[in-house]
Amino acid sequence: MTLKTGDRVRWNSHGGHAEGKVVRVAHEDGEVGGFEYRASRDDPRYIVELDDGRLAAHTESALKKV
Repeated sequence: MTLKTGDRVRWNSHGGHAEGKVVRVAHEDGEVGGFEYRASRDDPRYIVELDDGRLAAHTESALKKV
């Protein structure tokens, strides 16, 4: 599966499932929502905007396209 900007995705969260939209594919280390993430060309992170406006970074394997 290859995700791209604009895709709606779902993932397991502490409270069950969460959903959002991919807003960026990161190929470099960064920070979202006060959490640092590691990313590279070979191991990107998908920056997802939750429906409430918060941002999260996930690996592709953690996400499921909806």
